[in-house]
Amino acid sequence: MSDNKPMRIRSISDFHKLRGLPAPKHPLISVINFEDMTEQTKVGKQSLLFDFYMISVKRDMEHKYKYGQNDYDFDEGVMFCMAPHQILSVIREEEGRNPSGWMLMIHPDFLWNTALSASIKRYEFFDYSINEALFLSEDEEVKMQQIIENIKQEYQSNLDQFSQDIIISQLVTLLNYSQRFYQRQFITRRKASHQFLEKLENFLSDYFEGNITAYGLPTVQLLSEKLNMSPQYMRGLLKSLTGQTTQQIIHEKLIEKAKEWLSTTERTISEIAYELGFEHPQSFNKLFKAKTNISPLEFRNSFNIGNLLKLNLKK
Repeated sequence: MSDNKPMRIRSISDFHKLRGLPAPKHPLISVINFEDMTEQTKVGKQSLLFDFYMISVKRDMEHKYKYGQNDYDFDEGVMFCMAPHQILSVIREEEGRNPSGWMLMIHPDFLWNTALSASIKRYEFFDYSINEALFLSEDEEVKMQQIIENIKQEYQSNLDQFSQDIIISQLVTLLNYSQRFYQRQFITRRKASHQFLEKLENFLSDYFEGNITAYGLPTVQLLSEKLNMSPQYMRGLLKSLTGQTTQQIIHEKLIEKAKEWLSTTERTISEIAYELGFEHPQSFNKLFKAKTNISPLEFRNSFNIGNLLKLNLKK
């Protein structure tokens, strides 16, 4: 199969057929165990594009997954989530056994006319990369398994007017636990997190120290690319570690550098604005005043006249 032409999986029934599974009990939602698949991923690379949400917990993987530009080798039990129309590439180097674990598939039509249809978009982990998967503890995995069994039991029993609401409530519980466990992961993987903060600090320092007028202001997308991290995961990690968004961190570093140049150099305010990446000095003045409550000129004058007390009073 060509790397440039992924196989599109339009329905849950199509995925069941692809993996040699019986027809799903419900056309819009299904839970499968990987051990039950009779058709394995072929040797080589296979790219799949799903038209539905997918949440899975895998362990004992003998092949690699690729999402975007990131590879991940599943040698531990981890959970990852995908939204519709994202591409997942599976790379298998040789024949082998199936992994263990489960996969939950939910078609967007199942969520139609429910509150979750809109609120599911706030769960940013659907846009995390594979290398940002959730590492579950044994107790956390048991908790997830219990919820999955409840969902499976409900849609496999006789459906009635309450079935959808009950399943939706279980889905919300599953998603909220996932959110909680990701927050836990940000904290417990503290060494990696602080290494990330150090890299972020160094990159922004280097960025503002260099000749950056050709690049403009640093963006969230630029930082995520340079630090090999999806924008959504980076935002969640920074909020957990610093209480600030990525954009707030960028602005904080920018204002810090602006204050340094205003107080220690003779560059004009326009020159500083351009060197920081602003196209127009007015935009720099507006941001500086919004963040400090004074204009760049007032900040500079406070040093020229030695009136730091007056500056503090204005704040």
